[in-house]
Amino acid sequence: MKFCSSCGSSDIEHKIPEGDNRLRHCCPRCGMVFYENPKIVTGCVAQWQDKILMCKRAIEPRVGTWTLPAGFMENHETLQEAAARETFEEATARTSNLELFAIYNLPHISQVYVMFKADVLDGEASSGIESLETEFMDESDIPWSDLSFPIMTETLKLYFEDRKHGEFSLHTGEIMRDHERAIQITRY
Repeated sequence: MKFCSSCGSSDIEHKIPEGDNRLRHCCPRCGMVFYENPKIVTGCVAQWQDKILMCKRAIEPRVGTWTLPAGFMENHETLQEAAARETFEEATARTSNLELFAIYNLPHISQVYVMFKADVLDGEASSGIESLETEFMDESDIPWSDLSFPIMTETLKLYFEDRKHGEFSLHTGEIMRDHERAIQITRY
C-alpha cells in the first residue's frame, strides 16, 4: 500500500495499531487503519441427470484446467446468489435447489471456500466468459489429474463419496500447503 485511500497521504506505516494484535497498514496523518480480510470463494457442484457440470478455465490462474464453477463473492450478495452467479458466468447454467455442501479454510492464501450442491435447470450449459468449454461429466469422465485446484478435487471426492452412500452431508475442513508446498487436507 503506497497511499491512504482516505486522505491521500504517502506516509503509510505497517504496524500493529493500538488495541490490535496484527500488523496493519496505517495512516499516521488521518489515523485510518486498513484491514485485509480473507476472500470468500463460492461455487456449485451443479448436477444434471447424475452428471456434474465442469468448466475448462479460460482465465489465469490455471488456464486450460478443469474446475467446478466458482469464484469470488461480491459485495451485496448472499453466498447462494454468488454461487448461482458464478455458475451462470462460467457456464451460462441456471441453478436451483442450492444446498450447502462444503466449507474449507485455505489460510495459506487467505480464502474460505463455500461450495453448494445444486441442480442445473433444463440441463443447459455452455462456455461463459471465463470458460473455454463446459461439459456434464460422470465420475469416470472427471479429468482428475487435470483439475485446477486441490479444493476442486476434494469437493468432487466428497460429492461422489456421499452419492455412493445415498446421503449428502455438510463437510468442513482445511487445505494447507506446508513449507515444501505439499498439500495437506484436514477434514473436520
